[in-house]
Amino acid sequence: MAATLPASPFPQAQDKARTEPVGEPPVQRKASPWADIVFSLLAHGAAWLVLLLLLGIIGSLLVSAMPAIREYGLSFLWRSDWDPVKNQYGGLVMIYGTLMTSIIALLIAVPVSFGIALFLTELSPGWLRRPLGIAVELLAAVPSIVYGMWGLLVFGPILATYVQQPLQKLLHGVPVLSRLVEGAPVGIGIFSAGVILAIMIIPFIAAVMRDVFETTPAMLRESAYGLGSTTWEVVFRVVLPYTKAGVIGAIMLGLGRALGETMAITFVIGNMNQLDSPSLFAAANSITSALANEFAEAEEGLHQASLIYLGLILFFITFVVLALSKVLLSQLKKGEGSRT
Repeated sequence: MAATLPASPFPQAQDKARTEPVGEPPVQRKASPWADIVFSLLAHGAAWLVLLLLLGIIGSLLVSAMPAIREYGLSFLWRSDWDPVKNQYGGLVMIYGTLMTSIIALLIAVPVSFGIALFLTELSPGWLRRPLGIAVELLAAVPSIVYGMWGLLVFGPILATYVQQPLQKLLHGVPVLSRLVEGAPVGIGIFSAGVILAIMIIPFIAAVMRDVFETTPAMLRESAYGLGSTTWEVVFRVVLPYTKAGVIGAIMLGLGRALGETMAITFVIGNMNQLDSPSLFAAANSITSALANEFAEAEEGLHQASLIYLGLILFFITFVVLALSKVLLSQLKKGEGSRT
């Protein structure tokens, strides 16, 4: 005699139970061990490919720069002469220009980016938030050569007329500060390059900071506002402590972008291979602009090897920046774990 199912308050489930055979095991999917093996091999291969590419780049730079390394060694880092005619080379001017322009760019871009991200997440009205966010992201899509031409033709004259000349008049005769603004007001130099770099990295830092700030749970914000906190207190006591790792990551992303920029710097830094003045408005050079200007015409031998040596130094600088950011993030995580 066939078994009858008890009445159920869910008639659809009861009809489905009647149509399915009672006591029959569920259908099992056939295992495919080869698929997991292939997937694992592909994943491991992709990871090892990245490491091999990195080692290949480092190895090729070392081999190509070996003539300059044998000739100058570490003294290349503090030699300031760069004369292809006399076949004498030193990287101090390029290293100084690269670091100074990146530092100036960060000093300008980080506060501005923080203000943009704060406004978009905490203060902006709803109708303005999306258009302004799109406008910030569109700045990142502008080619760097356009920034360079704009800096040379538009921003440079404005900087010379309305910033450098008034500062020279204001600081005239001041022992130390007057040297920081001396030089012909032509609108090109370290400070001009730093400002252009700041404009270029602001969209990257601001976009990442905005996305990081939005990850803060709404309950934390609402609780702080409910306790009577102001927007300033909510940001610096709730949002920043919760997202500080992401904020540091955004700053490191902007720094890496500034260190590797080429065309915009080439237009506005002046491409001067001498360090005659500590002025922020003096013409200088950077590693990337030196490579862009001279590598195509460099003869094989010490000149080409010195340029590749500069590329190796830039690679080392970016590696140190990345390592420091990782160490800082790990310290922040350890601090959070100890407090919890």
